Amino acid sequence: MVLNSCADRTVADALVGQDTIVSSGLLALGGSLLIAILAQIAVPVGPVPISGQTLGVLLVAAVLGPKRGAWAVTMYIAEGAAGLPVFAGGRAGLAVLLGPTGGYLIGFIAAAAVVGTLCRAGMDRRPATTFVTMIVGSAAIYLFGVLWLAQFTGWSSVLQFGVIPFLFGDALKAAMATVALPVVWSFIRNS
Repeated sequence: MVLNSCADRTVADALVGQDTIVSSGLLALGGSLLIAILAQIAVPVGPVPISGQTLGVLLVAAVLGPKRGAWAVTMYIAEGAAGLPVFAGGRAGLAVLLGPTGGYLIGFIAAAAVVGTLCRAGMDRRPATTFVTMIVGSAAIYLFGVLWLAQFTGWSSVLQFGVIPFLFGDALKAAMATVALPVVWSFIRNS
């Protein structure tokens, strides 16, 4: 294991060492697969299911950083668009991207860039700043998701179907990341 300086680094930077196109590609592929696995933990609750994929997006972004994290999410979306059953509940295809959940999926890319940038700046080292970072990432997902979902539900129902059912779960996911990431950094610093 190669441990680099932790300043201006992500977990992947600290553990992997030299950043190459191969290492970045493999990390992004692994990230896309983690998101796909967590997406299968899904509960249908209307036009947008509650799933583990948002936790996957936020953790992948935090660990990989803005570029590799956004690349991982883009790969995940491309896998699903190509027909691989990686979206929540094993769904796949362009219809998912063009349907009610499409905005959330696109929001994952923005969230990965934002969370990755904040974590690269050290916001994943302490619980309080990690929690804020995860909430900001979730807000980016909501922004894109709600704007797109409103085209299907109307503005009067978009909060009911696209935000309120997810608030508790997203707070729980942020709390999970808040516990995990500072512990990982503590391990990295002490190794």
